[in-house]
Amino acid sequence: MAGDWPYAVMDGYRPAQVGQAIARALADVMERRGLSANALASAAGVNRQVITNVLHGSVWPDLLTVASLEEALGEMLWPHHVDWPLDESGVRHQPMPSETRHDDT
Repeated sequence: MAGDWPYAVMDGYRPAQVGQAIARALADVMERRGLSANALASAAGVNRQVITNVLHGSVWPDLLTVASLEEALGEMLWPHHVDWPLDESGVRHQPMPSETRHDDT
């Protein structure tokens, strides 16, 4: 892995890439809406520390957490990873955003 989570360039380990994609989508929607982890936790019925841990990459969210966050946000967090482009080895990789961020969430 090179760079800062969740905007790091990951190797071809699919579970880590999916966890990263969820964390990135979560960070983006929270930033776009100006939501704190506390406010989202309250709205979603998810522990604030779980949200913080997902954002920092120390845990990968379970399906119940993802579903609860998606319902509260009204947006999909689960990535369309089957649509990610293939590299020269035939491994799918999540495209990086045009601007890589390095700030703390």
